[in-house]
Amino acid sequence: MVRPCLRALRSEISMFTDRRIERHQLPYFLKVFNSVTDKPIGFLGNLSEDGLMLISQLPMMVGADFNLRLKIPMDGHCQQVIDLDACCLWCHEDATPHHYDAGFSLQRAPPEYGQLVEALKQYFSFQPLPASA
Repeated sequence: MVRPCLRALRSEISMFTDRRIERHQLPYFLKVFNSVTDKPIGFLGNLSEDGLMLISQLPMMVGADFNLRLKIPMDGHCQQVIDLDACCLWCHEDATPHHYDAGFSLQRAPPEYGQLVEALKQYFSFQPLPASA
């Protein structure tokens, strides 16, 4: 008979229930690119101040460093480019067949990334309506 290690099981459960930073889900997917080749490698699944989740058709190598690029659409046909250095912490198959979810920790994220996180928090937050007279 095989018994699961309770300490490992508790660790996995706490990983899903004890988050230090609130995660923000996005209603559509923003492409993520390799900043060296400028080729798309996946889509942004969610983000926080120090990390992000990538959804890709290929598994990412855990423990490897990646050079990522976000291209944020701006007014008109302009876009803001945000380059990120990130380390892949985990990767597993997504619920969608032939897709993978990978969690990245950001290393020295630029101020523009923090501004993106704050802008998305504001955009997706429920703001109280002003009281009517």
